[in-house]
Amino acid sequence: MVMRAFLLAIGDLGDRRVLAILGRSLLMTLLIFAGIGVALGFALNGADPCSLWSDDSCPLGPSASGFGAFLLTAIGLWFLFPAIAIGVISAYMDRIVAAVEARHYPAALASARPLGWAGGALLGLRSSLRVILYNLIALPFYILLLVTGVGTVLLFVAVNGVAFGRDLGEMVAARHLDRAGRRAWLRETRGERALMGAITTGVFVLPVVNLLAPVLGAAMATHLLQLGRRPEAPPAA
Repeated sequence: MVMRAFLLAIGDLGDRRVLAILGRSLLMTLLIFAGIGVALGFALNGADPCSLWSDDSCPLGPSASGFGAFLLTAIGLWFLFPAIAIGVISAYMDRIVAAVEARHYPAALASARPLGWAGGALLGLRSSLRVILYNLIALPFYILLLVTGVGTVLLFVAVNGVAFGRDLGEMVAARHLDRAGRRAWLRETRGERALMGAITTGVFVLPVVNLLAPVLGAAMATHLLQLGRRPEAPPAA
């Protein structure tokens, strides 16, 4: 079912409504990182890194602080992009899921309970914090596994796959299930959601293509829920 959801989600990326949401969410995510870079540039300007480990002095000028800010932002873009992107996409979650449901599951769309801005923001904040926490816990192991070549990437996919599978599933299920039903569905689909999250994280690892990962994951979660609820009814083309 996960692979079917994945293939359907790829098809949804061509939907004009989904593409419009993708553009807005990407712009918001990149603006956040640009803001972080500017803030780091101001924070590093005049800083004296040499004083941290010697009596020498080497205060950073505008050029050095700008380069340092760029370097730190680039590192943060790789490490924090999934957490920031999943938080931003939560603000558009209702629109993405509604577009997918309108195309494939119109009956489900008619009975949906939209998350609303506040509900989406709360789930998005929880998701971002969870992803950051999981990755901070795994950070020492990421460093240790660097010598293996691929170990760090595999662990990154596994750690974030669990987090994304939980968060994307919860965001979609909240539109259709009450709290008890949501917990039951999350428990019953733990393995499928982990695989869905791993696929989403795998897309995050790929340069350029990773920009599609949040929307792809949201569409996959929608199909996973609806296919499980109505296995006898194939989605509309």
